[in-house]
Amino acid sequence: MPNDTDIDEAPGAPGLPPSWCNGSKQAVGTTLGPSRIWFTVGQGILNEIYYPRVDIPQIRDLGFIVADGKGFWIEVKCLDNCRVAYTSAGVPAVTIVHTHARFTLTQRIVPEPNRDVLLIQLSLDGDTQLRPYVLLAPHLGGSGYNNLAEVSEHHGRRMLWAQQGPFGLALAAVDRQQCDAFDICSCGYFGASDGWQDFNKHGQMRWRYRRAGPGNVALMAALPQCAVLGLGFATSREAAATLAVSALLQPFDLVWSQQVEQWRQWHGNCHPHGKKAGRKILTAALNAQLKTSAMVLRTHQDQTFRGAMVASLSVPWGETGEERPGYHLVWPRDLVESAGALLAMGADVEAREILRYLIATQLEDGSWYQNQWLGGKPNWTGIQLDQVAFPVLLAGTLADRGALDGIEVTDMVQRALGFIASHGPVSPQDRWEENSGINTFTLSVCIAALVSGARFMPVSAKDFALELADYWNARLDDWTAVYDTELAAHHGVHGYYLRITPPSAFSDNTALARVMAVKNRQRDPGLTAAEQIGVDFLQLVRYGLRDADAPLVRDTLQLVDTLLRKDLPQGPCWYRYTGDGYGEHQDGTGFDGTGCGRLWPLLTGERGHYELVRGADALPHLRAMAAMAGQAGMLPEQVWDSDSIAARRLYPGMATGSAMPLVWAHAEYIKLACSILEGHPVDRPEPLWARYRGRQPQVDIWYWSPQTPIRTLPAAMRLGFCLPHPATILWRIGEGESHDVVTFDPGIDVHVARLPRLPAGADRMHFRLAGAGWDGDVEYEVLVSNG
Repeated sequence: MPNDTDIDEAPGAPGLPPSWCNGSKQAVGTTLGPSRIWFTVGQGILNEIYYPRVDIPQIRDLGFIVADGKGFWIEVKCLDNCRVAYTSAGVPAVTIVHTHARFTLTQRIVPEPNRDVLLIQLSLDGDTQLRPYVLLAPHLGGSGYNNLAEVSEHHGRRMLWAQQGPFGLALAAVDRQQCDAFDICSCGYFGASDGWQDFNKHGQMRWRYRRAGPGNVALMAALPQCAVLGLGFATSREAAATLAVSALLQPFDLVWSQQVEQWRQWHGNCHPHGKKAGRKILTAALNAQLKTSAMVLRTHQDQTFRGAMVASLSVPWGETGEERPGYHLVWPRDLVESAGALLAMGADVEAREILRYLIATQLEDGSWYQNQWLGGKPNWTGIQLDQVAFPVLLAGTLADRGALDGIEVTDMVQRALGFIASHGPVSPQDRWEENSGINTFTLSVCIAALVSGARFMPVSAKDFALELADYWNARLDDWTAVYDTELAAHHGVHGYYLRITPPSAFSDNTALARVMAVKNRQRDPGLTAAEQIGVDFLQLVRYGLRDADAPLVRDTLQLVDTLLRKDLPQGPCWYRYTGDGYGEHQDGTGFDGTGCGRLWPLLTGERGHYELVRGADALPHLRAMAAMAGQAGMLPEQVWDSDSIAARRLYPGMATGSAMPLVWAHAEYIKLACSILEGHPVDRPEPLWARYRGRQPQVDIWYWSPQTPIRTLPAAMRLGFCLPHPATILWRIGEGESHDVVTFDPGIDVHVARLPRLPAGADRMHFRLAGAGWDGDVEYEVLVSNG
């Protein structure tokens, strides 16, 4: 029922089930001061705000209704005519302008650098009969459930309050004289008695409820045409109110100018990698995107857990529910990819903090969790070998630059390389968190870690790490490529790299002809392992393991461009792999565990690095990436690849509802830009390039391991063993005399043995592994090939 007097309790408990905002953000930002606030913007309003850590969202959104009190009203996030812009490239002080026939609403948003408060300056111009109303949806502690809301006064000022557990928020407002600016206020349950429902029923604000909760609550207040709002966060609502009011008792422009100056100084202290003379190659727009991308990376760093970064300040397809997928977590891969970009921008301090954080969170066995919360608590505990290798590469890169600054890395490197050597080259998951096997990207990073990390090892461990790297590199094509298949014949190529080689392929000749399940599809496409390709092989060229014009590389490229490439108005873009299911459904509805894979802009950057190494022009790929960014320069995880669906804001080449910004995509843009300036990939490990330069190494020993058993050994090769446990190897040639060799640890917690070269004419040998952890009754046969 309408009411024009205050009522204590709002009806409609507990409200509709909560959700988040769409994953496509227009802007993100934070301060470089001690404040612990991170903000996001989507649909022209504030979306999730994070406090006191970068992984804890505290509200769903803060938006506005403009109304005349006579029946006209509109929620500004529904207006298409909206402009979102940073005050300058890479400076997260944001201006949002909504334009309507009757009004222009301008928001200026900036975090207060010394308090946990976000400030919003609001100005409504046009029809003087109109006024703005603020709507706030608390999701304290990262949940819309069990929030308490109240409209009250705090020391004589009206306040919109919310509380849940250890978190409290307060929204205050002042006019030009810094006096209380709130007029009538209310709170209610989302979908039942909230402010939007009030306007939807009455065309004006009629409800005045004082309290709501526990439940999914929302608050609303009427404002004058000009006001400044302060949204404060603390451990109680009273503390949040004190912070909010304190922040409002200063000129808004003073806070704005402090934010601008601090960020300009930060950019000034960064020195992008690349020859100064070559920087004219980049246009003003590309340079602006470079600064924006650097800001996005810095914004995603936490204040408490220095060096930790989340994957994205967004909730992909967040409007579909309250579950938060893995984007508010730390992923070692994304973290090191970002560190590499920060190093390319000259932000060595931030890169060192990342290395310290990684060392602090390394597990005893040398690995890292698949992903974790900021404090190191695991979320998903799967193993991806590239994520074990990447921290070693970061240590090596800092060492190459003479920038370790006293960080001791030997123990971390030793344990990481030991894990890689004893578990590789088969990885339980690839970089897309899906299939186990040998993947070209993962193997490239592991080989690079062995070579780059060897320098930190004692001599015996160093020699073995390099010998194993050479062996894996020499065998890489044997393990990951196929030839003369039906797919190859159909597309006129001889061979190609697989998306991933399943572990069973090393003991079963028919494994590649069997269906290998594709995750995230409602109905599996039924593709065999030999019918699945991906873009991961480009890392071989980027890191200098293979020449850009190697026949197998060129053949795979031809296949990829036929099956995985799509030319958009913005430029070329690629799918991850054949049959990918991670993305919206065909009708544009959000990914719900199944869907249809979409295009990834970061893969355009990876292709640009290939073109650069090949000696071609990589600028078109950099321009394409920039063109796929949002209005204010946010780069998405995925872009839409089909006809426009305006009702869902899906347009060709523009962001889908997945993560935007994606930190990894911004890191890739930075690295491609700096690589173009430098003339080679800036993240290519120097020791790796010095050792291989695109050439496959020659080796004289093959290493047998439980992951990659050897069934046929070339007669010219010695047989070695790389084992996770100590063993005595009992071996014989044919039916001849038995010999034994005991493994030794070269210094990285892996157990190695090398047999003498087999005599000429030997056609087979047998061996057993004896010792704790081995079944000594199992005999293995190795055929000797004299071909």
